[in-house]
Amino acid sequence: MDRLETIAAFVAVAETGAFVTAARRLGRSPAVVTRAVASLERRLGARLFNRTTRAVALTDAGHQHLELGRRLLADFATMESRAAAERLAPTGVLAVAASVVFGRLHVQPLVSEFLRRHPSVRVRLELSDRMAPLIEDGFDVGIRIGALRDSTLKAIRAGHVRRAVYASPAYLAAHDPPQVPADLARHTCIAFTGSMPNPSRWAFGSGRSRVATAVEPRLVTNLADPAIDAAVGGLGITCVLSYMVDHLVAAGVLRAVLVDFEPPPIPIHVVHPAGRHLPAKTRTFVDQAVAGLRAKFAV
Repeated sequence: MDRLETIAAFVAVAETGAFVTAARRLGRSPAVVTRAVASLERRLGARLFNRTTRAVALTDAGHQHLELGRRLLADFATMESRAAAERLAPTGVLAVAASVVFGRLHVQPLVSEFLRRHPSVRVRLELSDRMAPLIEDGFDVGIRIGALRDSTLKAIRAGHVRRAVYASPAYLAAHDPPQVPADLARHTCIAFTGSMPNPSRWAFGSGRSRVATAVEPRLVTNLADPAIDAAVGGLGITCVLSYMVDHLVAAGVLRAVLVDFEPPPIPIHVVHPAGRHLPAKTRTFVDQAVAGLRAKFAV
């Protein structure tokens, strides 16, 4: 028997007044219950029962430990019931991490729908372009764009996005649209550092056809929104991830250029700690997020 079972044996004997009756309640043999109580007495360094051939009675030490034993068993039963409830139905606090723009445009709507469907769940949604360590920072689910670094996480492919070049119709009407990446040298460029490691060299193509084109950005920004706003305003051409401007392209506010030279698609993954016993809140949100993202960013 483990430690909790020895406490259960002690409480059962105390409540029934007999080892045989306690063994029947626990579904164990009297010998097993006797050894369990003896083991607990050795661990506590105290005699818990006075035993005679006719009766079993609690000692003073037994009386003192009985309530503590009952409380431990009750707390463990509560823990088990809560765990069972979490496995069966979404409940508790769900912590979700995503990047700023993708989270605002595409993850927050998923979270809102999840909250509407599951009133017993609360969500902590943290949006940051810092790649937060999922487990260390206490997150249940992360939405990741790009290569995955942590192999201990379970990752589910949910689609892909593109790194592409955009300009406003007004800008393209006033300037000859670029036909090849080298044409960017004669255009006004707006660099977003989050979409490329070097804002002065924009990468195109893949494999042997991969090229890095030198540009001289007139505006460099570490956030996507200022770069996009400048492009919408006709200031120049910018390079961002497709999900950031899909709605603007659909509205005719921006147009993609150099489409034939785009680098390979960038994967989207829904990640969570590996393991078989996921809480229902995590399992349900992951399923919903994967389905929702695949509907928009199909693999």
